[in-house]
Amino acid sequence: MLEMKHITKRFPGVVALSDISLSLNSGEVHALVGENGAGKSTLMKVLNGVYQADEGQIFIDGKTVHPRNTREAQHLGISIIFQEFSLVPYLNAYENIFLGRELLTRLGMVNYSAMREKAGSALEAMNVSLPLDKPVAELTVAEQQFVEIAKATLFKCSYLVLDEPSATLTPLEVEKLFEVIRRLQSQGVGCFYISHHLEEIYEIADTVSVLRDGQHVFTGPISSCSQDELITKMVGREVTQAFPPKRAPEAISREAVLEVKALKFEKSEMLSFQVRKGEILGVAGLVGARRTESFLALIGRDHATHKEVLLNGKPCRISSPAAALEQGIGYLPEDRKKSGLFLQFSIRSNIVISNFDKLKGMFGFVSNKKESDLSAYYVDRMRIRTTTDRKMISELSGGNQQKAIIARWLATRCQVLIFDEPTRGIDVGAKAEIYLMLQELADEGLGIVVISSDLPEVVGIADRILVMRYGSIRAELSGKDIDSEKIMYYAAGGE
Repeated sequence: MLEMKHITKRFPGVVALSDISLSLNSGEVHALVGENGAGKSTLMKVLNGVYQADEGQIFIDGKTVHPRNTREAQHLGISIIFQEFSLVPYLNAYENIFLGRELLTRLGMVNYSAMREKAGSALEAMNVSLPLDKPVAELTVAEQQFVEIAKATLFKCSYLVLDEPSATLTPLEVEKLFEVIRRLQSQGVGCFYISHHLEEIYEIADTVSVLRDGQHVFTGPISSCSQDELITKMVGREVTQAFPPKRAPEAISREAVLEVKALKFEKSEMLSFQVRKGEILGVAGLVGARRTESFLALIGRDHATHKEVLLNGKPCRISSPAAALEQGIGYLPEDRKKSGLFLQFSIRSNIVISNFDKLKGMFGFVSNKKESDLSAYYVDRMRIRTTTDRKMISELSGGNQQKAIIARWLATRCQVLIFDEPTRGIDVGAKAEIYLMLQELADEGLGIVVISSDLPEVVGIADRILVMRYGSIRAELSGKDIDSEKIMYYAAGGE
């Protein structure tokens, strides 16, 4: 048994973990849930030696252990797979698996053939097949995940931590991941499994623990707690309805704020669609449907071979994302950390960074007061949870980071907001807030586009849905026609 007893961890100005005790048995899958900022990842980093606890102890089979870094944790049989992989993109699969632990020949040379053979055996034991000689940058996210698992388990791993392992996987890839986890269970490996997808928790976990604001709220068999009860424990309040009530189709304006008369890019058909004032337009489809690529071509980030666009009935040229923004079209990317946020900047800087022209005072310099007032207004309007807008944005939870990006585009007076996977990696409480915010923005007359691979999300939030497949629009659904089965039928190729 692995035990964490009375773990407390403090950072300047905040108690991240307060007196938390958890245990993990051999062959058990122990789910760890809670809102962003609840302390889940911090607790697991203490377990793996990334952080040192200020108070409390860790025991393995009754003996006290003190991992001071991840390597020491691995020697104790504890491995972690972070949400952001720690792979070297230009090395192949088996080179990554043995990185820092290379096998050597008698002459002290790296034994590539032995490493390849052992890596292949480790993957075969998980019933996973992938190209061992290909650079991992060319592998799918799921294949990279399995390389990480093989890397962790090849060296006598008894306890494995998986932090949001399914965040970017397709349903079929998630099933394969669960198959691998069950195989590890059968071999006696215990797993801590962190996820915001509660339906997965009920499928894979034996036990569930809830953390809230750095404190331990609940631990018990997964079967003893319904999903609604679990959500209430996570957020400290009852979330009665995930999605705000939809308006009747006739209540939504027929006037188009954005009309794409023609859009064609590499490997797509000619696309045409409208985004109406005050509506939420959902864009659904399976992996490979080219939803994201379509809208990146629209805003000029990717090349379009043909593009004819009207904004408020007038022709407009969109040659780049900057040109799109200048004309009132904002895009919130799928990977907010990589493409949306300036992580080394403050909340204030992230909100005002696209608005400096409007914040100039005398002599052409940015006015600190105007900057402060604009930031304060949107921190309040977006309900961003922070003690000060001077805090680094990297210190916020995922939901609050997403709100800061929305604030940036609202401050530029955008008329159309395109959200690509708006709630990926965001907890259930913050999701409800984001959905309500989208509805409020639509009520103010903005045109909202939501690109999402989360089928319940797009069904629950959208007034109208475009179903895409391989770069073409296969169906348009609205009102009572919005239905999960119909979306899947058209997304899978139905006529």
